[in-house]
Amino acid sequence: MDIRKIDDRLDAAPQIALEDMKAIAGLGYRSLISNRLDGEEPGQPDAAQVKAAAEAEGLTFRHIPVTGASMGPEAVAAMRAALDELPGPVLGFCRSGTRTTCLWGLANAGTRPAHELIETARAAGYDLSPLKPRLENGPD
Repeated sequence: MDIRKIDDRLDAAPQIALEDMKAIAGLGYRSLISNRLDGEEPGQPDAAQVKAAAEAEGLTFRHIPVTGASMGPEAVAAMRAALDELPGPVLGFCRSGTRTTCLWGLANAGTRPAHELIETARAAGYDLSPLKPRLENGPD
């Protein structure tokens, strides 16, 4: 697994396998957020399968499916709520980890400076610079 630290509450990863749940729980994660749409790629486990595997290992699961174009106010609010409500630490995933990191940045817009969010993501290997206007002015 390619897990990258985003902040003290959230780490991001590319698609995880159902067989990874035991290791994820063993690493100390308490919650899992999926930002993937079901059926994006053949053979990808759907959210119901991921939820069942996560819960079998004692992890709390939240599904917030987005595309790059669908990271609107509702998705950002759902991510903010998940980060506020879920027991941590939290592992978020999508196809590459980018959508998870983008949603994290947008969920923190207005509470942390845009340059800090961009640099934090860059340190983890993700580029939030295209989101700079939304990070500066709020995600809406």
